[in-house]
Amino acid sequence: MTTARAQGVGFRSERGPILIALMLSTGLVAIDSTIVATAVPSIVRDVGGFSSFPWLFSAYLLAQAVTVPIYGKLSDMAGRKPIILTGIGLFLLGSVLCGFAWSMPSLIAFRALQGLGAGAVLPVSITIAGDIYTLQERAKVQGYLASVWAVSSVVGPSLGGIFSALGIWRGIFLVNVPLCLLAGWMLVRTLHENVERAKHKVDYAGAVLLAGSLGLLILGALQGGQAWAWNSPISIGVFVVGAVLLAAFLLVERRAAEPILPSWVVSRRLLATTALVSFGVGTVMIGLTSYVPTFLEGALSSSPLVAGLALAALTLGWPLSASQAGRFYLRIGFKSTALIGIAISVAGLLILSLTAGAPNVALIAVSCFVVGLGLGLLATPTLIAAQSSVPWHERGVVTSTNMFARSIGSALGVAVFGAVANAIYGRSSGGEGDPATVVAASGAVFLAALVAGLLTVAGVLAMPAVKAETAEPAAEPVEEPVDPEPVSSPEGGSSHGRAV
Repeated sequence: MTTARAQGVGFRSERGPILIALMLSTGLVAIDSTIVATAVPSIVRDVGGFSSFPWLFSAYLLAQAVTVPIYGKLSDMAGRKPIILTGIGLFLLGSVLCGFAWSMPSLIAFRALQGLGAGAVLPVSITIAGDIYTLQERAKVQGYLASVWAVSSVVGPSLGGIFSALGIWRGIFLVNVPLCLLAGWMLVRTLHENVERAKHKVDYAGAVLLAGSLGLLILGALQGGQAWAWNSPISIGVFVVGAVLLAAFLLVERRAAEPILPSWVVSRRLLATTALVSFGVGTVMIGLTSYVPTFLEGALSSSPLVAGLALAALTLGWPLSASQAGRFYLRIGFKSTALIGIAISVAGLLILSLTAGAPNVALIAVSCFVVGLGLGLLATPTLIAAQSSVPWHERGVVTSTNMFARSIGSALGVAVFGAVANAIYGRSSGGEGDPATVVAASGAVFLAALVAGLLTVAGVLAMPAVKAETAEPAAEPVEEPVDPEPVSSPEGGSSHGRAV
């Protein structure tokens, strides 16, 4: 087995340029998830289509979610570098086209193209980090990557507000251009792979059926109760066709030489349980990110900036604990660390639920911060446990499956939480404009998020107790980010920083 010789994890280390490139790549997706919402009023005033603007988000999320498993498999077959560069290229093209969109339908279509790129960028970035850093280093690296989301939660809305105020909303998309070019250039220069070339039989049928089935099922979850009633013919039709395509996908995968989503992903206990945990993380996250701003703005008439900063506490707590997770799982194991994390998150959700009847900005921010601390100790060790249990040629599928489970959790969370909130709004004469109704609806959503957190505890308890020191597989192919010049090792030799 070839291991990554540690030369430090920071920006000035041997692998620092790759880490910076991965953070830039992650930043593309992170900023985009927050910057667009702020500029929606300006976009609608310019190109129209107010009734269709929710599709700016749905089209992006759908395209991203359904392609994650496909990109993961392709990265195991062709290597990480070509797949992440393809993703950055698609994101760049989509961003440029969004900047020149002439109508809401065209903007929605180009947002979907951005989503196709994002589906490769995020999971492959995390997979590369798993390749080039040792088990001891990965938690700290995940802290670096998670910090990108913390910064983006503040920078994104601020940039969106500035561009909107200046009347140049197209800048929110064109700002991606230099970031894409810089990230791509750094990856081309610094990431060098030694991938074993072999003939592969691409599972085209499985990829098409998987994308189609998941696209329809996620679409039904996102739009049910919003764009159409749950019991409407279109809702039933979407779910039925999606289920039929999913059944066809499962049949095709049985015969595929190299299935796009191998059965071992769900048959191995560690991988199945960590995916369930990721599903729970996605559900809890969407409950807070979707309803905390609405809660504060509707109940306390807080400004969007104040509400956004209160929510930002969630993404500030996450990287703080994620960067320290390695100290825990190396001593007490992945499962015990995850149990501590989910316990902290549940405590934060409990505080949020119990105090929802008496809204307070500071208390909401503290609760979000506590939940973020817990999620950092939950999501990081479970992802690293899954990555560390497989060799290089399976790590892309495992990482993408974990990320995909989080996306599914978010999609179903939107549907469930939306149904809960809408049921309360529907019974109130004041609707969304009545502060008391907003408090009741948001409180119910926070309670539902608490239930999701408690259910996630079951997933953590079902995890096998794997020790960190025995988690790495016995042997795997070489993945090699090589510097142009050898770097002297502490022992006086040289190292190229080969990945685990």
